[in-house]
Amino acid sequence: MTSRSVSRAATLTAFVTMSALTLAGCGNGGGSGGGGQTNYVTSTDGISRIPKDERESVGAIKGKSIQGDPMDVADLRGKVVVINAWGSWCPPCRAEAPHFNKVAKETKDKGVAFFGINARDRDITLSKAFEEDYKMVYPSLYDPIGKSLLTGFPKGTLNPQALPTTIVLDRDGKIAARSLSGMNEEALRALIAPVLKEA
Repeated sequence: MTSRSVSRAATLTAFVTMSALTLAGCGNGGGSGGGGQTNYVTSTDGISRIPKDERESVGAIKGKSIQGDPMDVADLRGKVVVINAWGSWCPPCRAEAPHFNKVAKETKDKGVAFFGINARDRDITLSKAFEEDYKMVYPSLYDPIGKSLLTGFPKGTLNPQALPTTIVLDRDGKIAARSLSGMNEEALRALIAPVLKEA
């Protein structure tokens, strides 16, 4: 194989890897965690949960919001955090947005914080239009290359594998639950409730 062929093969591999989340997106996702040993349980409703004593802390997820303000998930420690990864081009992301807005407003006083991650939108004007169209009540990190999705979640734990993905962090900033599909209000409340009830 020539060096040119090797270079093409390496480029193709990198492209496929970076595109996997996009291509898997707007579907049900699939698989399990980020590789390695996983001890969580996926229920019949598609929600995966990790027992409290086996959870790992989320990695660094920070940067600028779509509106240009600083965001850092670490600032939300002490609250139950709902991380929703979405793209403006993703039909299930658009369908679930009103449900997320409603639940975010109704659970704010209960100690729940919502944190969006806008991934794979290269044109920020599309991201801004999404926020305006759906009158989003919580901010989203602008992450056009999906860096936080690849590096913010430890290997072997629940991580985003499609868009939309919703992950719940407990009050200690540890990954507690995940859904790999679009959610309505009922499903979203079911995802959050067990973590919210924890002492």
